[in-house]
Amino acid sequence: MVDCAEIGLPAFLILVIVSQYIPHCLKMKSRGVDRFAIIIYIGIAWAFAEILTAAGAYKKRSSITQSSCRTDRSGLISAAPWIRVPYPFQWGPPSFSAGDIFATVAASLVAIVESTGTFIAAWRLSKATPILPSVLGRGVGWLSILTISGHSYSLDGFFGTGTESTASVENAGLLGLKRIGSRRVIQISAGFMLFFSIIGKFGAFLASIPLSIVAAIYCVLFAFVAFSGLGYLQFCNLNSYRSMFILGVSLGFGLSVPKYFNEHGPVHTGSTWFNNIVQAIFSSPATVAIIDAYILDLTVSRGERSTRRDGGRHWWEKFRTFNQDIRTEDFFSLPLNFNRFFPSH
Repeated sequence: MVDCAEIGLPAFLILVIVSQYIPHCLKMKSRGVDRFAIIIYIGIAWAFAEILTAAGAYKKRSSITQSSCRTDRSGLISAAPWIRVPYPFQWGPPSFSAGDIFATVAASLVAIVESTGTFIAAWRLSKATPILPSVLGRGVGWLSILTISGHSYSLDGFFGTGTESTASVENAGLLGLKRIGSRRVIQISAGFMLFFSIIGKFGAFLASIPLSIVAAIYCVLFAFVAFSGLGYLQFCNLNSYRSMFILGVSLGFGLSVPKYFNEHGPVHTGSTWFNNIVQAIFSSPATVAIIDAYILDLTVSRGERSTRRDGGRHWWEKFRTFNQDIRTEDFFSLPLNFNRFFPSH
């Protein structure tokens, strides 16, 4: 958004006004406006960006600004095919390397850590019953089917995606913005995504949205996800010096260490696969923060009587079993009788 502030900042203000102010100012009983806030916002901001592009506002700007602001980047729509169906091994036969496998496992660990946080954020924003460890394990298991075995022989590598799968933080933020937690909505949306993924022109049309407009959406959606994580601190004793120390150090390292690795690149040793492992782990803010917090929580003042209560663990003991709440089955059971094969407990 910084690379194209003339679009990103007005776009952010438009989204905030449409989603937060208009429904309350008009005192609407139905939630039609804020539920369609993203679509309304993209239409207005995209039209504004198109006007600036057509007026030649970016002809003499830098390449970074043009890529973030222009709506006609490098003939994107004209070069895309109408129909493109992905097929197995479209980029060639798989290759195997022990070093790359270890590096991919490290990247998969990072994806699991970040996805677990997204699962928890989706639970809190959907106002469901407390999520169970068995449900988290089931979600991680499905994610592992896609990525944990590595690019060469996972489903991602099988279809040639080139990247690993992870839970969508943006979709979790949409729960907070639209306040729609219906599973049917997700199923229909997934069907549309599968259908339109093979229409190349449609994908290129969406890819022509200026990056600054997408960045403005992220500013709002990530705010919901970040606060859902910070909301966990209400169960801790924030007056405890131990809690202050662990939280402060974890947040500090979680922000500073990944910034160093992203700016200065991987470590330089004689082993490329080891460099990739270190880079994958320590370039993720969530992974660095949780490693620091976990180690400090296990070692700092572990033997004191007040440690367990200050950490808030006693709040969650009653939610470790499946049958504590009769609504749990409704929230976490899978549709189409898949729960028989993948139970929630």
